Amino acid sequence: MSTPDFKSKLREVPHLPGVYLMKDRLGSIIYVGKARDLKRRMSSYFMASQKMRANVKTRALIDSIHDFEFHTVRNEEESLLLEGKLIKDYRPRYNVSFRDDKRFLLVKIRLADPWPRFVTTRMKKDDGSRYFGPFPHSGALHSTLEWLNRSLGLRVCRPPNPGEADYRHCNADIIRNCSAPCIGRISREEYFARVEEACRILEGKGKRGVFDSLRAEMTTAAENLDFEKAATLRDILQNLEKTLSPTRQFARGRGVQTTVKPTEDLAELGEELHLAGPPRVMECFDISNVSSNHIVASMVRFTDGRPDNQNYRRYRIKTVSGQDDFASMAEVIRRRYSRILLENSQANPDAEFSQESLIDSQRRLAREGKAKIILPDLVIVDGGKGQLGMAVRELQALGLHDLPVVGLAKQHEEVFVPGREQSIRIPHDRGALKLLQRIRDEAHRFANGYNSLLYRRRMKESLLDDCPGISPNKKRQLLEKFGSVARLKKAGADEIAKLPGISQKTAAGILEFLGRDD
Repeated sequence: MSTPDFKSKLREVPHLPGVYLMKDRLGSIIYVGKARDLKRRMSSYFMASQKMRANVKTRALIDSIHDFEFHTVRNEEESLLLEGKLIKDYRPRYNVSFRDDKRFLLVKIRLADPWPRFVTTRMKKDDGSRYFGPFPHSGALHSTLEWLNRSLGLRVCRPPNPGEADYRHCNADIIRNCSAPCIGRISREEYFARVEEACRILEGKGKRGVFDSLRAEMTTAAENLDFEKAATLRDILQNLEKTLSPTRQFARGRGVQTTVKPTEDLAELGEELHLAGPPRVMECFDISNVSSNHIVASMVRFTDGRPDNQNYRRYRIKTVSGQDDFASMAEVIRRRYSRILLENSQANPDAEFSQESLIDSQRRLAREGKAKIILPDLVIVDGGKGQLGMAVRELQALGLHDLPVVGLAKQHEEVFVPGREQSIRIPHDRGALKLLQRIRDEAHRFANGYNSLLYRRRMKESLLDDCPGISPNKKRQLLEKFGSVARLKKAGADEIAKLPGISQKTAAGILEFLGRDD
């Protein structure tokens, strides 16, 4: 691919807020960022002086950039929301924040409750509640809710239907932060009128009047030399302006055009592999081993070209000794698809008497909504002919002869297909290959994350190796009983001493040793 002309591309970038997506030579998104001024921020990446001052990670990012795209928004708050949405969608290599499933805060109120109250949440559900947001500034939002509750006398206590008994343990009315509807201090109609007023403010209706009122009150306080009150009102006003700044909601998977087009990529992949249609459901497997003691595998599922995080799975390899990627791949394929067939057969006992092929019966159960787990349209293994051969052998042993499966070799991004000697070379600028790369990279990330987790856990467990008087057998007993060193630390000496061969003195010594480690 030719060297990109960044100078001419940067001329098209406006001095507006927005987000930008950096891409490598294969077109994969490697970094997502936001900016108050897109042109100024993006130009800084390609200045020689800026690169010299950058840290190692930023220099590596700059060296990997082969192309970029940008999207303008209306304000900084929208750029923050869109940045988070795109990072969650594409999980770029050089982004750290927002890569988990943590969402921006929403405000929720259930108007069907006897005395509704506002709470914050990160997940919107179809539960009949009223939602506001998302709000990118969590600190400003919490301060705004505190001001709303206090100024309108809305309750903040947790009981769903507070009464006289709850009121006796509540101090909010005493400090005049609550209108005490639970004891009839105000009527139900008046309380709901206050709730509606708060809802209108959170929706941004009449906010200009609220801002003007607070500014006038702040000016009056300053003129009366009540600077503490003026400062408090100033903070309230600033938090309100941040919270109520108009923002569009950017739903994950929708709302922005990028060069990553899942529908088109799926159709193209189906054609490249000569499948019956676009592989709507794909599962990809990867093996990760740091040593012979830490061999794990991951399975990630993509639905309609996007990560289906709820259906990710991770495995500890049980039957393979030493580092054998081929045998490890065979084990995880066998475990995954024998489990699917078993669970579907338990949910549909009549299926075993069907005259259909196993694949056809599983597809029919899926169409009828009777399959507990839907078989994928395409199985992908990370590796070449060796890993692919093991996967094919295990699928055939289970009776899944016609389940499409391919291997993706990393060195030249070759696609291997069963029964075909030569690999398929999909051009690097095609969406089909980029889709395969995305699911392979996600499986690799998920496997490495699990390996790191087990390694850290093993390092903690190894503390017992240095504990005086603890043999390997006693260590095994302790970990089987308590599950981890962290839980062992929380146990009492009497509980530890109940294990065979461990005296009260030994138990006290174990706790003292682990306490010194802290």
